[in-house]
Amino acid sequence: MGMIGAAVQLAISLLVPVGLIWYGRKKGWLSWKALGIGALMFLIFSQVLEKALHIAVLEPGRPALKGTDNVWLFVLYAALAAGVFEEIGRYVGFRWLLKQNRTYGDGLSFGLGHGGVEAVLLGVFGAVNTIVLLILIRTGAFDKTIAPSLSIGQAELIKEQVLHTPLAMYVVGGIERLFALAVHVALSLLVLLGVRQRRFRYVLYAILLHAAMDVLPALYQAKAVTNIWMIEGGLLIWAVAAVSFIRRIKPAFAQGGEER
Repeated sequence: MGMIGAAVQLAISLLVPVGLIWYGRKKGWLSWKALGIGALMFLIFSQVLEKALHIAVLEPGRPALKGTDNVWLFVLYAALAAGVFEEIGRYVGFRWLLKQNRTYGDGLSFGLGHGGVEAVLLGVFGAVNTIVLLILIRTGAFDKTIAPSLSIGQAELIKEQVLHTPLAMYVVGGIERLFALAVHVALSLLVLLGVRQRRFRYVLYAILLHAAMDVLPALYQAKAVTNIWMIEGGLLIWAVAAVSFIRRIKPAFAQGGEER
């Protein structure tokens, strides 16, 4: 079932963003420039700058800050780091790189680029990695090529996780990327509205909202919360709120031009 589950996760994580790009192009609101800048800002601010800070302050291989095992300090750091880096990345993108691209459609496109590349990196690459490991394990190549470089415990843990993860968990992994994508689009519109109206406090709101959303996943990562369905239920609520915001905020972009 692992192979089927990984394939489902891959399909959801890849085809939904691609489908939304096609839909946006068909409806006329897609901006390729905003889409590309959104993806670029995610890669720079989340995958380079934020990861560099993680290396500096986190214990290697476990969810804890260097010098302390306090779970709440880790959760506070993890939530705020994601919020600060990603929302500042959105602000930089809209403020300086998209001066001529600040319509509602540009906000949708930016969020789609930001969340879409995240879905590919986490959902698609994660699924591909699982499929490769399954093939290696079932053919015996894992024990010959990868296991010798790992401790016995690490090798067995990897095999256990890959072979016995329920199908539902892979499906949930793909759907979780869709939840995150909805939130990325909503936060992109919030930051863009702040840039248009020259109200930086909207960026601060986006940082706090992003951090609040990441509290439960950080608690799960720290093993302070172990019920995965509680985490996914919380993310579902955030996604529903995000979709509602995306629809309701549209008139604000039709109320004349930017404030000067």
